[in-house]
Amino acid sequence: MTMEEKSDKGARLNKDSAGLLADVVILSEEMLSFARENNWDVVTSYETKRRDLLRECFSQPVPDAQSELFSQALAAMLHMNEELIELLEAAKSNVAIKRTDVQYKMKSLSHYLDVQGD
Repeated sequence: MTMEEKSDKGARLNKDSAGLLADVVILSEEMLSFARENNWDVVTSYETKRRDLLRECFSQPVPDAQSELFSQALAAMLHMNEELIELLEAAKSNVAIKRTDVQYKMKSLSHYLDVQGD
């Protein structure tokens, strides 16, 4: 376990479920920001952290007094997830287009080289 992971875990030990959920929302916002910049490696690593935080957050029942807060936070997170998925789909589409362009250029180059060789 790295020093950063130990520090994160130590900080979380002192947080209640609402504090952990707040961390999840903040992490989701950061993921969305990185996704907008096409930095998918960071998004992926943050997703693992977010999943762990969510597991920890919901390891105990939600206190009745905080159910509205949890509902709102989860709604915000789901909204951000929808945007993340849209950005991911757009990125996948762009990669597919670029791959097709590269394949077309390779075919053209191959044809050109065949013609040059004759």
